[in-house]
Amino acid sequence: MTASATRPRVVLTGFMGSGKSTVGRALAAALGVDYVDTDADIERRFGRSIPVLFADGEAAFRAAERDTVLDVLASSDGVVALGGGSVTVPEIAQALAGQYVVYLEISAADGYARVADSDRPLLADPDPAARYAQLLAARTGTYRAVATQTVDAARPVPEVVAAILAALPEPPTGPPIAG
Repeated sequence: MTASATRPRVVLTGFMGSGKSTVGRALAAALGVDYVDTDADIERRFGRSIPVLFADGEAAFRAAERDTVLDVLASSDGVVALGGGSVTVPEIAQALAGQYVVYLEISAADGYARVADSDRPLLADPDPAARYAQLLAARTGTYRAVATQTVDAARPVPEVVAAILAALPEPPTGPPIAG
C-alpha cells in the first residue's frame, strides 16, 4: 500500500462548536468512506472522557491527543475530525502538510452558542463566552495556515458538506506512477 493510499480523504479542523463531528459523519456518508472522530478515539483508547483526561493537565492530554491523531492520520483513508486544539500540537500541524484539510470556520458568537451548555474544560472560566472568543482568536491563524479549504460552518450541515464536496479533488485512480 502506498503512503497516499493510507492518507485520509478529508481532515476536518476548527474550533469547538464548529460542527466537525456532525459534518464529518455526513461527509463520510456522502463519500462512502469511514469516519473517525479523534476525540472519540482518544476516549476509547484511554477509557476516560476528554474532561477527565484534561483534569490530568493539558500537557498530558495533548500528548495523548498527539499519539492518537498521528496514528489515525497514518492509518485512515476516510474522513477524520480533529479535536479543536489538535492543530496547536506542532507534530500534528506538521503531519497535516499534504493532507486535504478543511477548516470549519465559525464566529465566536455562533460557536459559543453551540457549546454553552456543554462540559468543555477550556471554558471553565468566570466568563466562558469571553474565554471562547479569546481561544478562537488565538487559534484562527493556525487553522487557516493548515487548511486547504475554509468553509463557513454556520451554514446548515448539508450546505457545508456540499461546499466541501464541490471543492474536493478526485481521488487518484489506478496504480501509482513510478518516478
